[in-house]
Amino acid sequence: MMTVETIYPNGKLNDKRAAEPTRLAIEQAEYVWLDGDFVPYEQATVHFMSPTLHYGLGVFEGIRCYATERGTAAFRLREHLRRFLDSIRVLGVDQLPYDIDRLRDVICRLVRVNNLDACYVRPMMYFEGSPELILDTYRPVIAVAAWQWRDFLGQGARERGTRMMISSISRAHPNAGMTRAKISGQYVNSILAKTMASRAGFDDAILLDSEGYVSGCTGENLYLVRNGVICCPPRDTILEGVTGESVLALARDAGYEVVEERIARDQLYTADEVLVCGTAAQVLGVCQVDYRPVADGRPGPVTTHLQNLFLEAAHGNDRRSAEWLDYLVMEPFI
Repeated sequence: MMTVETIYPNGKLNDKRAAEPTRLAIEQAEYVWLDGDFVPYEQATVHFMSPTLHYGLGVFEGIRCYATERGTAAFRLREHLRRFLDSIRVLGVDQLPYDIDRLRDVICRLVRVNNLDACYVRPMMYFEGSPELILDTYRPVIAVAAWQWRDFLGQGARERGTRMMISSISRAHPNAGMTRAKISGQYVNSILAKTMASRAGFDDAILLDSEGYVSGCTGENLYLVRNGVICCPPRDTILEGVTGESVLALARDAGYEVVEERIARDQLYTADEVLVCGTAAQVLGVCQVDYRPVADGRPGPVTTHLQNLFLEAAHGNDRRSAEWLDYLVMEPFI
């Protein structure tokens, strides 16, 4: 008889192609900001009866801070915080004691108290209360964590590219999953897809939309390049990424043509280049899709150019930097 242990010994796929799950380079900071106070990391806990724990009912955001010559700078901080508050409103909460300016101050102080420079910041809204199915019975809570997070899709991914598998799990229909907001429960699909991809030896998964066209990856926007033209999926079925939109703006600045159109899965197999963009991943080339090499199996010249343009802007060395960087300069935390 075939058992679960036969297929997944020690929780891993019993297959020569399988790879160890990617170990994220996370160095958790000492303090978390939780509902108005800085608390030690170990004490930033959520009660078992939280509706967020039971139903995945919460909202989060991801923000990167970069070390620049002028000090630590958050990349497009206000755009990220606007999306965070908009996502909370989409979920049905319209009254919070925090606005963009207050959240910016929280992030600034959190980065400072943890002595961080280049780091990843994770604001989250979760709920306290009994797990009833009525939103109005919950109390929303805001928390913010920060940590050093370097190689999201594996060490050396920027140089060698990343390997992708097209998942059998589809992105939710926009009317079923509120796909324009970063609601926690939506990421169950992403977790399942990425887990299966990891067990099959890939770095990440590509999800198709409800009609079978390319939507994006588990946490990144995806674009392809053909004959020098950058093609991106329509906005109606994707979460519009702040990093992705920034990369497209830089591409247009550099003279590239950018078109928005549906992408079929077989177009990924024949593309000149495929790249992904996200706050955690930043800008990475895709070197393989479903065991098929993309072009010559290495990040292409357009991808490499956009990587460099993005990093220049994020580190304060591009004309876009003045409008995109929020320098977290303040007096030492007391």
